[in-house]
Amino acid sequence: MQISGFCNSAALRPISRFVACIGKEEGNSLVEFAVTMPVLILLMLGAAELGSITYASVEVANAARAAVSYGCQTSTTAADTAGIQKTAAADAPDITLGTTTVTTSCICSDGSASTCKTTDCSSSNIETILTVQTQASVTPLIHIPAVPTSFTVHGQAVQKVLQ
Repeated sequence: MQISGFCNSAALRPISRFVACIGKEEGNSLVEFAVTMPVLILLMLGAAELGSITYASVEVANAARAAVSYGCQTSTTAADTAGIQKTAAADAPDITLGTTTVTTSCICSDGSASTCKTTDCSSSNIETILTVQTQASVTPLIHIPAVPTSFTVHGQAVQKVLQ
């Protein structure tokens, strides 16, 4: 019985070639690249989407701050709702603002409540508080099934009107 002849027989040559190929690492990098690339692309797209929503959120908040800064210059500009809304829209040129809400409230300088009537604050002055709220709808570039198709971002700024 010859064992060495059996190992070199024609029946075992394909198996021995397969075993020899298993030990080689040619092409492993390409397979690893092909497996990890879709995951990396999804991560990059997710980061870009998050960045665009964050950018819109910052724009909306800055528009509210610019609008309240304009409105708080004097009592006249605090009553100029159209001018406040125009200032908010001008400060966010890269996005389309939804509604811009302007509200005023009053408080007495001694801390007591006021309804903005001059008779409310007998021993102190009336202080007018201007509040501007902005919002915008952001639509992501990529729609993922479990994620909403649009996001609404809000901005708010509150400031005392100069007398």
